[in-house]
Amino acid sequence: MEQIKYYMAPMEGVTGYVFRNAYAKYYGGIERYFTPFVANKKLGHREKNDVCPEHNAGMTVIPQILTNHAEDFLAIAEILREYGYDTVNLNLGCPSGTVAARGRGAGFLAMPDELDHFLEEIFEKCPLRISIKTRIGKENPAEWERLLAIYEKYPLEELIVHPRVQTDFYKNRVNLEAFARAEKNSRHSLCYNGDIVDAASAAHIREGFPSVDKFMIGRGLIKHPWLLEELSGGRQEKQERKERFFRFHNAILEGYRQQMSGDKNTLFKMKELWAYWGENFADADQRLKKIRKCERVAEYECLVDALFREKELCV
Repeated sequence: MEQIKYYMAPMEGVTGYVFRNAYAKYYGGIERYFTPFVANKKLGHREKNDVCPEHNAGMTVIPQILTNHAEDFLAIAEILREYGYDTVNLNLGCPSGTVAARGRGAGFLAMPDELDHFLEEIFEKCPLRISIKTRIGKENPAEWERLLAIYEKYPLEELIVHPRVQTDFYKNRVNLEAFARAEKNSRHSLCYNGDIVDAASAAHIREGFPSVDKFMIGRGLIKHPWLLEELSGGRQEKQERKERFFRFHNAILEGYRQQMSGDKNTLFKMKELWAYWGENFADADQRLKKIRKCERVAEYECLVDALFREKELCV
């Protein structure tokens, strides 16, 4: 089997170009970075910033599109082609209630006939390669057989499968039987996504699907940026790990300070990350509470510096 390849999952509000660049500099090991979804066919300022080539130098970046209208998909793909991209990813996996209620993301899976017609049109007209990131259904895993048969009709670049239904959100266990169905019956190049959070969970998936060599990781990689080192058998002293984590944090903070206007917006982005990072520190509840409540970047920097200096990583 070829060498294992790891993808960074797109996470809205988290894995934009500031995070991607900092991650590539301090950790690396990612084969492909997927952007948070683009849904507006005119692309707003934020979307343009995120996909422009100068913000993604040295990385293989795949823009993700969220829509259930073929016309909009094709319009967005054309803009991305002008930016120099040759591959896009269709989001059929987002479980957000507001997204699904509008028949987009994983909500589109509840309309297989419409989805089939949509795919037929975009694969006929789109000049770019198209991959799909999907869940296995809207409400019932029994939907997967029909959806998989639809995907088999089209020349997908690859099929990335998160084996949960939309109504699972991120709860309940991943449905490995559904992924096994894809491994057995799909002609497409498969990538597994879902609940890879440490070396043990990764080993469990890899042992169950030895022919699969591509894995997309989202929340596990955000919480533990050093995760890929663990998956490759690498070991780091906790102090060294903490120091690199601090430099990584500082690069993200500086990136957002340059991108955002005002302390409030910068701190909103950083506090969003601490919702994932906080569990890495032992006995740090009071420190983390102050970080969540602070309103000035200067105060925030002092609090974070003290946290890294005084508290140990517990992982």
